[in-house]
Amino acid sequence: FVETALRTSAALSDRAIKTLARHHLSGAGLRVVAAGRDYYAYTNDLSPAGLSRIAREVAESVGLSRAKRVASLETTRRASAVASSPAMAPADADWDLPVGLLRSADDACRRMSDKITQVNADYLSDLQQVTVASSDGLYRTDTRTRSRFSLTAVATLGSDRQIAHESPGAGQGTDFFSTLDIPTLAGSAAESAISMLGAPYAPQGPMTVIIDSGFGGVIFHEACGHLLEASAVAKKATVFADRLGTAIASSCVSAVDDGTLSGEWGSASIDDEGTPTQRNLLIENGVLRSFLVDRLNAERLGLASTGSSRRQSYRFAPTSRMNNTFILPGIHSLSSMISETDYGLYAKKLGGGSVNPATGEFNFAVTEGYLIRGGQVVSPVKSAVLIGRGDLILQKIDRVGTDLKLAQGMCGASSGWVPVNVGQPAIRVQDLLVGGQGA
Repeated sequence: FVETALRTSAALSDRAIKTLARHHLSGAGLRVVAAGRDYYAYTNDLSPAGLSRIAREVAESVGLSRAKRVASLETTRRASAVASSPAMAPADADWDLPVGLLRSADDACRRMSDKITQVNADYLSDLQQVTVASSDGLYRTDTRTRSRFSLTAVATLGSDRQIAHESPGAGQGTDFFSTLDIPTLAGSAAESAISMLGAPYAPQGPMTVIIDSGFGGVIFHEACGHLLEASAVAKKATVFADRLGTAIASSCVSAVDDGTLSGEWGSASIDDEGTPTQRNLLIENGVLRSFLVDRLNAERLGLASTGSSRRQSYRFAPTSRMNNTFILPGIHSLSSMISETDYGLYAKKLGGGSVNPATGEFNFAVTEGYLIRGGQVVSPVKSAVLIGRGDLILQKIDRVGTDLKLAQGMCGASSGWVPVNVGQPAIRVQDLLVGGQGA
């Protein structure tokens, strides 16, 4: 695996530009698989001597014959020829675009209200070229562009301090930034933070919870998606390891992971083992249909690769990961879900949380939430935390909306941090435990 990459980033905080950075990355990683185990080495030295060194280190650790050592080295040398071309040499950056966007976002947020006391914003543009080659003849290249803009608004009223975040991104070049509606983005973040000021604490206990579209899908990603990755399945470190072909969710739930979506944040034409990405139907009407499988764990499990092998960079050996993972649309509108709920919580926006990857037990903070009574949203509530287990929440979903939206994030695991989309339409979950600071 040979990679060259350019990253342009800029950051604003407290009205000032804090960071302007341009990074260039290049290097190669070499993996040998023998008897179901993998051995990995990497280098940022793409010279023949540098490549020879990692080829020799890996081959000797496995005990390969001299002939196979030479084949491994030649494969690595051939792959390095494309990705180390001068086309990826860093050029002088034009900072007018990122600085202009950052300052306009700061101004737009602060114009919303004098309650907005702090604004943070980040600009990111990535260009990555990869070449993947293997000793069985595979040889593929891919060019990946990604852009993202993140905005955080902090609202303050007395001692009450509320934070809201927006971070759209896409698998596009800098043209992405020309489509950004900065006033709308700033308005959304500012209004969300302001709406929670002075709100009472959310009630606690099991209740009906409506989780809105977009980033609400982070619960499925974290508490369910990771449990479907072949790296966990091969180790039997997931409750879904032996459940292929059985019902694991409510019949109204279907979900996919799709790395082929054009222009999306988590998409690529090939995975990081050179396998073409594909649309993988994970759950169909509640029935588990597929895991997310990389090439090594495909051998361990006796399954085919699903084009789901990913890594942060050449410094990491690849493994099974998600791309764009989301619950498919259903037939219910958000308004009908609310009107059919006598008492519950409407979780409009979710924030951070934690998950036990072995069991799927999770807790996620609700950054913007509202109490539902008599089929109507009656008041904002703050500090709600959703608590549950991935395999159980799937069975408690009784409504799936029509309004599918995707949201961008970064997912960390053994092969580093990779860009992913999470997503869903609005869903309604029965008897989900709500915790927090409420009485």
